[in-house]
Amino acid sequence: MTEDREYPFKPTILYAELNQNVVGESIFKDLGSHIIFRLPIIDRLPYALLDLWEIQDENNRWIEMEYVLRDGKFEVTYFYRDDIDPEEDLTERRNRSVERHFGHKPIVYPSLNDDVPDYIL
Repeated sequence: MTEDREYPFKPTILYAELNQNVVGESIFKDLGSHIIFRLPIIDRLPYALLDLWEIQDENNRWIEMEYVLRDGKFEVTYFYRDDIDPEEDLTERRNRSVERHFGHKPIVYPSLNDDVPDYIL
């Protein structure tokens, strides 16, 4: 996550949802007054996450994870099927994670019309 050329060492959250051959990852960076959403295009990240997920016991696999990187240290929390309300949307859980770690700040998402750096889509 430090490969982000524009914000390499800002406090960062990677929130990922995994399922059989499916990885959905989102990156958030704390810029002080606001949070910026960064959609990764690091080719090896989904494969690394899927490898980690697949080595777990098939009957007790986590389905979502948050990876928090701050001050050169990281913390990982795994969420299992019983931890997640099936009626709740992933974006609600993801935003709650961001608020829990970075506080209540606006999240800035890139516009599809902007000239977006090659790190995000």
